[in-house]
Amino acid sequence: MTNLANSSSVYGKLTRLLAISVIAIGFAGCASKGGITTGSVSKFNKPLSQMNASELGSAANTVGARYSKNPKDAGIAMQYASILQMNGQSKQSLAVMQQAAIHNPEDRTVLAAYGKSLASAGHLDQALTTIRRAQTPDQPDWKLLSAEGAILDQLGETVEARRKYREALDRRPNEPTILSNIGMSYLLAGDLRTAETYLRNASNQPTADSRVRQNLALVIGLQGRFEEAEQVARNELSSQQAEANVTYLKRMIAQNNSWKKLKQT
Repeated sequence: MTNLANSSSVYGKLTRLLAISVIAIGFAGCASKGGITTGSVSKFNKPLSQMNASELGSAANTVGARYSKNPKDAGIAMQYASILQMNGQSKQSLAVMQQAAIHNPEDRTVLAAYGKSLASAGHLDQALTTIRRAQTPDQPDWKLLSAEGAILDQLGETVEARRKYREALDRRPNEPTILSNIGMSYLLAGDLRTAETYLRNASNQPTADSRVRQNLALVIGLQGRFEEAEQVARNELSSQQAEANVTYLKRMIAQNNSWKKLKQT
């Protein structure tokens, strides 16, 4: 839901949310050979998801310098790509991950992150191929199953997407990121009540993060319960951001047949 007020199309934003969620999962918690984690930058001692724009800009400079010195280091590359993605520099983020995949062609973690980066950039067919290449059929990775489901959802293959989510849940019961992706699947299908059920379940899990709760705020707002949506959003965003997002949703939903138009966009 972040920066929704700056988007020219609500549905365009919605169709990107799954990809954003997927790539964030791919970068979170991976460690580089040099001990740098993608979850935080030592200078700030906080997760990337909690940084403001100024901190992200500074982090990009700090990690970018490390990347320039050692572009073959998978962990640094993934961290740098994650920061670039959060800064809205999707093309550069994808380029960094492409180079990481070239330098580390057998590293499944890198391949998975590259696939998610491709999905975020809208290269869905290539992303699906890359994600499947990174998967291990004998011991399937739940994150990759969920990522594959999200890509399939964006390709319009809803039934197969939800089958992948179920497989992922079988391996990781009650995982909030999987439940959130299922919720977004129903949102994209226009079933807001079912979407809310899954997103509430996801947000109630102990390990749920900001992305999950922002998705919940979004689906609540799309049902016209703006005060409730703003309250949820205020826990994740600044008061100004939360208010701006809800104001934008109000304006869009107030238009005649707005949700129907969004689905047809």
